[in-house]
Amino acid sequence: MFKESEFKSNLVTWFEENQREMPWRETNNPYYIWLSEVMLQQTQVKTVIDYYHRFTERFPTIDALSHAHEDDVLKYWEGLGYYSRARNFHTAIREVADKYQGHVPDDPELFADLKGVGPYTQAAVMSIAFNQPLATVDGNVFRVWSRLNNDYRDTKLQSTRKAFERELLPYVQSESGTFNQAMMELGALICTPKAPLCLFCPVQAQCEAFEKGSVLELPVKTTKVKKKHIKQHVYIVKNENNEYLIEQRTQKLLNQMWEFPMYESDSNESIQQTLGQDISFSEKPIYTLKHQFTHLTWDISVFMADSNILKDSLNLPENMAWMEITEKESYNFPVSMTKIYNFISQIEDV
Repeated sequence: MFKESEFKSNLVTWFEENQREMPWRETNNPYYIWLSEVMLQQTQVKTVIDYYHRFTERFPTIDALSHAHEDDVLKYWEGLGYYSRARNFHTAIREVADKYQGHVPDDPELFADLKGVGPYTQAAVMSIAFNQPLATVDGNVFRVWSRLNNDYRDTKLQSTRKAFERELLPYVQSESGTFNQAMMELGALICTPKAPLCLFCPVQAQCEAFEKGSVLELPVKTTKVKKKHIKQHVYIVKNENNEYLIEQRTQKLLNQMWEFPMYESDSNESIQQTLGQDISFSEKPIYTLKHQFTHLTWDISVFMADSNILKDSLNLPENMAWMEITEKESYNFPVSMTKIYNFISQIEDV
């Protein structure tokens, strides 16, 4: 094992001189830091920055977000994906407003009890905002620490995460937030997965994998589970007033978001059954796309009704509504439906 003080000094000095500019690094506000960590989960920094600015402008304080309607919150999250993050964060902020007078608790245990706060979020927010001695272990840190120690333990295992957290504890007894961010930044900029810039690494002298030529073998991760593919049929129905039929999802995935009516291709349900009317659609899809989730892929085919229907002829279920093509911004659409909307807009020349 290398000298702790020398390793940390080299790493922190490099970070202070080379860190990327990010808006959440310019504040000590725990609400903003927490928001950034939630947004950054499985999302690239360059994507998050614009969303972060828009969200904080619309909900600049815990009080503002705690009083916001969920639909409004989801609207400002639209396109960022993983919408359960937004719901959990919104719920947690309301808990902070009710239980802690609008102040994010600086006690790690109290913070961990809030909705959606896992070990990584707990460590990141507590260390960066309050300098609590907790070690963050994300994908970047797994990679850096595995290579530094030439460690072949499976990083997919919870036991490995726990072990890494214990091993990193000596380094977070002071300047914990700076150290944690430096480790993650090193993984993002230098110790990258496929083409690490070892010659520019500030801790190359302490890296056992570099010495032994095993950098590209690490970290060790178990094989990913093959994604499930589901064929989805989306139906575009328009009435005589040029309004489009949409429905609000009731399923757990993307719950409460709006979409054009969609059914699994092998489902016993059909749009005709839902509407109680025999509507004919194009034989071939007018548009196709794939949408990736973490463990799931939707293969979507879009079909257009052959003719407009009479608006008053349908008795719509409570979760369905008519939308003018220019009203899309009033509804929360997931990314896949936004792509379909954009295609339809081109047809309509909006």
